[in-house]
Amino acid sequence: MEGLPVLDVAPYLADPDSAAAATFVENLRSACHDVGFAHIVGHGIDPALEAELLTRSREFLDLPVAEREKLALVNSAAFRGYTTLGDERTAGAADWRDQLDFGPEQPAPDPGDGGPAWLRLRGPNQWPASVPELAPVALCWLDSMLDLGIHLLRALSLALGQPADTFDAAFIPDHDLHAKLIRYPAGNRETEQGVGLHHDSGLLTFILQDEVDGLEVRLGDEMVPVAPLPGGYVMNLGAMMQAATNGYFRATPHRVVSPRGDVDRLSIALFFNPAFESRFAPLELPPALSAACRPDEVDLKGEPIHRLFGENNLKVRLRSHPDVAARHYRDVAAG
Repeated sequence: MEGLPVLDVAPYLADPDSAAAATFVENLRSACHDVGFAHIVGHGIDPALEAELLTRSREFLDLPVAEREKLALVNSAAFRGYTTLGDERTAGAADWRDQLDFGPEQPAPDPGDGGPAWLRLRGPNQWPASVPELAPVALCWLDSMLDLGIHLLRALSLALGQPADTFDAAFIPDHDLHAKLIRYPAGNRETEQGVGLHHDSGLLTFILQDEVDGLEVRLGDEMVPVAPLPGGYVMNLGAMMQAATNGYFRATPHRVVSPRGDVDRLSIALFFNPAFESRFAPLELPPALSAACRPDEVDLKGEPIHRLFGENNLKVRLRSHPDVAARHYRDVAAG
């Protein structure tokens, strides 16, 4: 089985109305329909910014464990902070990775205001005082990725025969992007599960990998390794995009296996989440695309495809982090 398609987005970013941009849109449609994953190159994100983010992430993850655990995720109803090895679960099994979750800086909702539980997914980040450069670099990168992601969503809209701005309102002026700085330690003898086989729950995910292998994608009946591509991001689609296209686009299962050598793996994962208030009913696709839909493959674990994104996102997070659920969402469990 061949690896992932490599797509150069530069012509589309330069002139969305050009013939070269139209070719990119065609190739993007094919990749998202057939594979659900692609390498994105020509994206224009400053490589110096990416290198700085990886460097500062390593500095944080190399701090003494007591320093890292001051930022424990369980402190945050917004699921922002540090998760130690084995504390997150996928498919019922512990993932062998540690990570720092962050998003846009947002105020926590006033507990007295009421409202749905998913509003608690908004809140401030937890940053390490001993690595003061991490916060501004991470937030600058997040802003850069917001611009790239919106342009790719516009290209995806065109690929689906929709107006280019179909998804704009879900991200402009507000969004709920969520990112993870992730380390997969080498030398793990307990399990090969860095993160278990799963598909993502949102619209898009971007992954910036260092030079260490580990990501694997299920293509057909095979688990295919995805070698890091210098200068590229791995992009994949989530279950909400699969559902909104009635299965025309794929949310492909993937996993990360623990490094087999003696060097840790570091990656940055960006879950390109719309505003939690967003609803995603199925799009009305052109007949030629509609005929190629795969509704039987749409799997949101029984959840209706038109539901609020915030509700779907909260359910996934509570399942992955039972300690946060117990501390901050006991009313949800009771309900």
